[in-house]
Amino acid sequence: MSDADKPQLYLITPPDLDLATFPDRLSACLDTADISCVRLTLATSDETRISKAADALREIAHARDVAIVIDSHIQMVERLGLDGVHLKDGSRSIKATRTELGADAIIGTFCGNSAHDGMTAGELGADYVSFGPVGMTALGNGAIAPLDLFEWWSQMIEVPQVAEGALDADLIRQLTPYTDFFGIGDEIWAQDDAAAALKTLIAAMN
Repeated sequence: MSDADKPQLYLITPPDLDLATFPDRLSACLDTADISCVRLTLATSDETRISKAADALREIAHARDVAIVIDSHIQMVERLGLDGVHLKDGSRSIKATRTELGADAIIGTFCGNSAHDGMTAGELGADYVSFGPVGMTALGNGAIAPLDLFEWWSQMIEVPQVAEGALDADLIRQLTPYTDFFGIGDEIWAQDDAAAALKTLIAAMN
């Protein structure tokens, strides 16, 4: 498989990050590999904290021609100069979000393991759909997005798909022929050297 045929990389920030250290960690990852998009995902409703993080990470991403989207906060996209939004409710908000943000914004959505929800989201104008988790995790309801979902989607549907959640090298090897993107987050941020951990996962695509 040539590099052009391999899945692209999509980085997902931790839900809580330290602006004194995380920008350097993100920069190291963006300088290590060709990253297509960064998703700002913070587990806070503090608008000031979100805005400060968005400002810092947008500067880093845009300096490298990398798109940056925000998790859920549609109203903050334009104000913070971001490229789009990642929704969590499958197909339910796509149409209204596209109307609000316009044709140029990136709009993606998480569809769990539901091909039907993903297809509906694509029909309504989603730029990508995300399926996961692909690995076993105690989080959520325990349902995973199986390999055959990605295989079927790659054969039948043109809307790009993202595989995310509890990835490891073995799952990446299995999914590389089928998915368009790997959404990578805690898999690298939980390690001391995120850039080195990212290299290890990338090597599994070869």
